[in-house]
Amino acid sequence: MLKPGDHAPEFTLSAATGEPFRLSAFRGVKNVVIFFYPKDNTLVCTREACAFRDRHAEFLERNAVVIGISDDDAESHERFAAQWDLPYPLLSDPGGVVRKAFAVTGLLGLLKGRETFVIDREGRILHVVRDRFRAQAHIDEALQALEGQRRS
Repeated sequence: MLKPGDHAPEFTLSAATGEPFRLSAFRGVKNVVIFFYPKDNTLVCTREACAFRDRHAEFLERNAVVIGISDDDAESHERFAAQWDLPYPLLSDPGGVVRKAFAVTGLLGLLKGRETFVIDREGRILHVVRDRFRAQAHIDEALQALEGQRRS
């Protein structure tokens, strides 16, 4: 299980646009907030994605990019992002390779895990939110963790 102070696992995934997304591209430049969610267009996942959307400007103020990851395919992500006007990338993680690298576990092997990782510009984990049902907690805690990371 990853915890604050650990280095975030490096990964490359495809965005809905088909372009590769590399975590290392932000090292030394921006903080990164990655939220793993179970599935596009489900009740709690939609609430979480929209809450990140609604407070997206606050993440930008804290020099952070927001990334959503699930194992849905690029077409599903594209529809989900368009339907809910999401301003950040959704990445496809087929087979849950990155989910496993971050040790995001599900509930009794039935439900995929919902976890958010706040990563600083040096690639270290600042904070982890593990709350399966309270989507708003992910946004609130991530913003609080980033408070000390603002660029002067």
